[in-house]
Order: sequence, then C-alpha cells, then structure tokens
Amino acid sequence: MSDIILTTLNAKYIHSSFGLRYLKANLGPLESRCTLKEYTIQHRPLDIVQELLAANPTIIGMGIYIWNATQSLSVVRLLKKVRPDVAIVLGGPEVSYEHQHQVLCELADHVISGEGEVAFRELCTALLSGESPPKPLIMASPPDVNALTLPYHLYSDSDIANRVIYVEASRGCPFKCQFCLSALDQKVRTFPMDDFLAALRDLLDRGVRQFKFVDRTFNLAPKFTNAILSFFHEAYVPGLFLHFEMIPDRFPPLLKKWLSKFPVGCIQLEVGIQTFNPEVSARIERRQEVSRISENLSWLLEHHIHLHTDLIIGLPGESLESVAAGFDRHIALDVQEIQVGILKRLRGAPIIRHIKPFEMVFSPEPPYEILQSKDWTFEALTRMRRFARYWDMVGNSGRYGRTLKLLIDGHSAFMAFLDFADWLHAKTGQTHKISMERMLRFLFDYLDAHSDHSQSEIAAALAHDYCHSTQHRRPPQFLRPWVPEVTLVHNQAHELVPERQRRHLRGTPS
Repeated sequence: MSDIILTTLNAKYIHSSFGLRYLKANLGPLESRCTLKEYTIQHRPLDIVQELLAANPTIIGMGIYIWNATQSLSVVRLLKKVRPDVAIVLGGPEVSYEHQHQVLCELADHVISGEGEVAFRELCTALLSGESPPKPLIMASPPDVNALTLPYHLYSDSDIANRVIYVEASRGCPFKCQFCLSALDQKVRTFPMDDFLAALRDLLDRGVRQFKFVDRTFNLAPKFTNAILSFFHEAYVPGLFLHFEMIPDRFPPLLKKWLSKFPVGCIQLEVGIQTFNPEVSARIERRQEVSRISENLSWLLEHHIHLHTDLIIGLPGESLESVAAGFDRHIALDVQEIQVGILKRLRGAPIIRHIKPFEMVFSPEPPYEILQSKDWTFEALTRMRRFARYWDMVGNSGRYGRTLKLLIDGHSAFMAFLDFADWLHAKTGQTHKISMERMLRFLFDYLDAHSDHSQSEIAAALAHDYCHSTQHRRPPQFLRPWVPEVTLVHNQAHELVPERQRRHLRGTPS
C-alpha cells in the first residue's frame, strides 16, 4: 500500500525513468510513503490501471513525454473513470508547455510545469495533510541543484543488471537552438562535484559499467568536464562505457588529452550537428563554428571515440541538396552512426516562429513531425522517413560495414543510399521487421543489378558482415557458392564493449 505512486511508460524496458527517481528522492519525510512503478508503452493501459489502483494510492504522479503521451492519456482516462478521488499529478516536458487544449492536462487534477522536485514535494504535503490544494497548474521554478538529494541510491540491483543507468552532472543549456526545449533554459547549473563523484563511485562499486550522461552540453566547462573524465580514468574497470552529449566545435587540448587516455570503445559521444548549412544554422540560432567541426570529429575518430552524430531533415530553408551535402560530409569523415531525424515541433520550442514564413505543417499527434513545408512536399518527407529508417537498419546498426562501402560507392553517398531505399520500399512496402537474412538477400540483388561490383565481391562483403555480426562461421545458404565459410577474428578487448558499438568495430574493413 502506498500513499504516493510515481509512474511512467518508458519507450523500452531497458530504459529507466531518471525524473521519477529524482522526484522520489526529494520527497523528504514522504519518501517512505512513495512507490515507483515503471511500465513500457507496450503495456495495456487497463493492466497498468489495475496494478496502480491495487496499491490504493491517494496520489498518482505520472511522467509525460513525447513517446508516451498517447498511451498516458488512455491510462489517465481510465483512472478518472474508476477512481476520480485519486489525485492525478502530471509532469514532464510534454505537459510543461502549451497546456491549453491538451485533453491530458484537462483530465489531471494538477500539472507541474518545469523541474518538479520541490513543487511535487510541496503539493504532496498539502494533499496528504488535508490542506487546500494549490491551483491545478503549478509553474515550478528551477530548483537549487545544491539543495537537491541525488537519486542514485534508488537504482535497484535489478536496474543495474538490466536497465540503462542515467546520470547528470549539470542541468540547462546556454544555447538557443529553436527546435529544442533546452532553448528555454539558458542557465547551466552544475551539481556539487564531490557529492556527484561519490555517487558515481557508489554506482561503480555496485557493478554499474555503462553510464549515460544526460547533460545537454557536457564539454561546456573544461574544468568540470576534465574532473569527471579524470575520475573515470582513475576508477577505470574493464567494461566501462561512457556516453556523453557534446557540442562539436569545443574540444580544447586538455579535453582531448583526457579523451585519448581511454581504451577503444570506452567512450561514445553524441554530437548534435543538425545541419552543416550556415544560413540554416543562423536561422534557427544554432551557434557552431562549422570550420572546426570536421577537424574535431576527425581527431575523435583517430583516437577511437565512437561518434553518434545528429542531422535533422525539415529545418526551415534547407533543401534536399543541402541535406545530402551535409550527410556526405559525415560519410567522408567515416563517423560510426549518423542519426537522421525528422524535425519535430516540440511543445514550447521556438521553432514555431518559422511556421508561417516557411509554410510548415506539423502532425497534431506525437511525435509532432513535420509533414510538409515550402521546402518539402508531403511525398518528399515521406521518402525521407523511409530513408532514415533504412539507414538505421543498414548504416547505424553496424551490421553491414563492408557491404555499406559497396552500396554508397558513388558520387554522393546520400543519393546512392536514397536510390537503394526507394528500391527496397518498392520491393517490400516495409520499413520494419526485415530480418538480417532477408536484408542480405535484398542487398545482394540490388548491388548485383545496380553496381559494377562482381557477385563474388558482393558475396564476400555480405558473408563477412553476417558472420561477424552473428558470430556464425557459415554465411546463409545463398552466399555459400562464393563464400562457404568466414574466418572470425576475435579481439578480446572489443568483447567488453556494448554490442552495438562492438559491431562497428568488427565491421570495419581491414
């Protein structure tokens, strides 16, 4: 039985709700009266409601995000039908802005806009003590991070064994990129370093080996960044994997020195470039020195840093040709993963100022992707969605390292892969549920018909990719006339790297 239940629907089981753990950790004397319950968007809303109400709560707090808004609405509707006396409190980025006309907000008893640790504690205290509750909409001020209780003790042993462990050393972002909600909070606040490092030490001692930092600009303050990298270098244990989000044009010598100290595959950087077009960058107020980006990315790749770079399709004023040129610059650098995303109109994001001049039309349903604009027809953006999905399957997965070299061997890697994407969709009508063996067959047929590579060369690349991705020595039957068996080369150091990054290491042509 719990007076307070904090719950959310994660995109996948392996994800963990960092925000809910912060709320619980900062409930003060009410923490012992609170239970965390996490679900996924695959759970049936009725099953979620049954389990939540079985604990007979007084308050249910829900974290609402772009990926779970639709399913959360179903849950809240059921809760208010069955137990209207239970106070429903919503928080999270999806309900922090543009509250008007949101059915989800209208159904809730209270909505907390912004960082909710202090506001949620105060609300629960009032509700459980019988005080008159505050207004339905609570505009929370950013809390003093020095006064917050860190939540890392709330990661259970099961979380550590099975879920992604999120950590943050700072909040806020100094930049004003108009597609991002962080543009609304330009003050960066760092957590007390001694307390944060002690929490990291405790997580390491409990067996955590993979840390995903959620800081928006981890390399903003060199002293701060270097202190954390120094800690992990001194505390290094086999299997350590660190994920950071960094801005691409700020890598001073001392930061490079620390990054170069870690072994292959230990560090992954998410680098949000979004566009290489300086005119578009200026329009959306994304400040970056394009001339330094290629130099920095090249250095990082030379020093065995796994790079996950981001490009956005649909930004105001950017054409297909401009997107293609930016994509090809990434390919020339040979970054491991290029995340091709479609522009979204996040609630509250300043991108709305371009809707009229660029005739931008966004979907009214999550994830609010752009449907068409002055620069892109609906059909062209539909084509780009297919491109992005197939690229994630073939390019980003790391499963087809050698075959990809044959596939994009042309004047423009973007246009070469777009041709394949068009052909594949015409063949299958699918953008999901294509097994690796089916994809191998499609790749063979396409390359055989549309490239100058011989069947034996194509088969050799496909066989290598299949065997090194699956650890089978024998490729699929249709490839065996050319390649009956592949010799697998194991690198023991690589086996400590997470599987997706390991595939990129295996798939690299020698």
